[in-house]
Amino acid sequence: MPVRRDGTDLLLAIRLTPRASRERIAGLFTDAAGARWLQASVTAPPDKGKANAALIALLARRLKVPSSSILLETGDTNRLKRLRIVGGSAETEHALRALAIEERNET
Repeated sequence: MPVRRDGTDLLLAIRLTPRASRERIAGLFTDAAGARWLQASVTAPPDKGKANAALIALLARRLKVPSSSILLETGDTNRLKRLRIVGGSAETEHALRALAIEERNET
């Protein structure tokens, strides 16, 4: 699963597609090494952190958490990113796991 607990925080592995036709979060991507990543798309371009900021805003809206609680740990200029959700509740963890099993076209 792309979600795991790290103390009181949640770590999220996510694959971001910038410049998409619409913003969405759903489904899983499996890389060549077999690691699983939650898929996300944003309309923002991958320019000066705009796509990363759009991803954080989208996640904050979907999870109903403040955007300040979502930190980009790795993948600043890469499609594959690791995010930390500070103080992620059990409800937030459940919502992320539900997003991972949604079909890509349902958002």
